[in-house]
Amino acid sequence: MQQRTVGTSGLRVSRLALGTMTWGRDTDEHESRDQLAAFLEAGGTFVDTAAGYGDGAAEELLGELLPELAARDDVVICTKAGISRRSGARVVDTSRRAMLASLDASLARLGTDHVDLWLAHTWSDDVPLAETLDALVTAVRTGRARYAGISNYAGWQAARVATLAEAQGAGLIVANQVEYSLLSRGVEDDVVPAALGLGLGLMAWSPLGRGVLTGKYRTGTPADSRAASPHFATFVERYLDEDSRRVVEAVVAAADGLGCSPAEIALAWVRDQPGVVAPVVGARTAAQLRGTLTSEDVELPEQIRAALDEVSVGLR
Repeated sequence: MQQRTVGTSGLRVSRLALGTMTWGRDTDEHESRDQLAAFLEAGGTFVDTAAGYGDGAAEELLGELLPELAARDDVVICTKAGISRRSGARVVDTSRRAMLASLDASLARLGTDHVDLWLAHTWSDDVPLAETLDALVTAVRTGRARYAGISNYAGWQAARVATLAEAQGAGLIVANQVEYSLLSRGVEDDVVPAALGLGLGLMAWSPLGRGVLTGKYRTGTPADSRAASPHFATFVERYLDEDSRRVVEAVVAAADGLGCSPAEIALAWVRDQPGVVAPVVGARTAAQLRGTLTSEDVELPEQIRAALDEVSVGLR
């Protein structure tokens, strides 16, 4: 798998990242092990998780499985802090206290003394940005994180945190992880230009449009799909509309023409968009993951890329 640098930093990662959002909840230990093994075998090095995934279950599984399958230095671990579900409801806390406590708990679950990339999982109006930034800076300066970044920040928010960091002489904000796919192109308005201007690498979550771009929902909702899951039904529902259906049909047509799967087409499209370092691909099963890892070999002809751009332009 080809490698890319994260923004203008020196951090190098595979141009596809393995997502673990469902690990420990919808994806059990056996499937998680098979996914990680398949990803590493394909040359992947970049693994994405978060303290809030399964309330720590995803990190714990990763911490158990990684020593069995790879040397620590051969894998780039990215995790996030700031969102939890301890009470059953979504809780956002990006205070210095909560962020650093979350990181320490993440390190314990992951069984490592550092993560390679640590992100503030979301923006919060309830905590001064300088305080959240201070937590990121502290993590890097104490060696608990090698690099820091942000997640789900708008363009102006990314500019604020990067400017504050630079003023402190801490040019350590290197990435922004945001939703980006053929069904979600709103980031092109401000997030992408900000990332390019600030030297941030973009990690694209849900690059398959929450699974819809695989084409699996064209004739209904499969019983084993995320849309049928109590955890993710509303998450997927957003993209089961007529505008999305037109994009899916265009992706399927392109896949048929190139002898690829729709997932490979959708991943190749977002992977090579300006500013993108790596799409973050999560799967329920190892078989599903293997079907997306082959996107590494797909390069979209310019005519097909232009057609997909046209049918999806304006989608938010």
